[in-house]
Amino acid sequence: MQTKDYWDNYGYVLASKYRKIILKALLEKPKTPTQIANESGCNVSHISRSISELEKRNLLKCLNPYRRKGRIYSITEEGLKIVSKMQ
Repeated sequence: MQTKDYWDNYGYVLASKYRKIILKALLEKPKTPTQIANESGCNVSHISRSISELEKRNLLKCLNPYRRKGRIYSITEEGLKIVSKMQ
């Protein structure tokens, strides 16, 4: 059975095209916000803001949080569950 938090996060992701783009992009491999923006054709500021929101919900994690530039993000187990439900 899925928890309330799962469904809340699922609806949260579905409500934004940027959140969906980010989670799908990170299925392949960890990436920087710039890489995701370039691949998707989206503005990097929209991608960065959405990454921050997804990270707060533990759907993404930063692999090198102490870097100021070139931060690399990967999808968490919770994020994987949501993406698999979307497809």
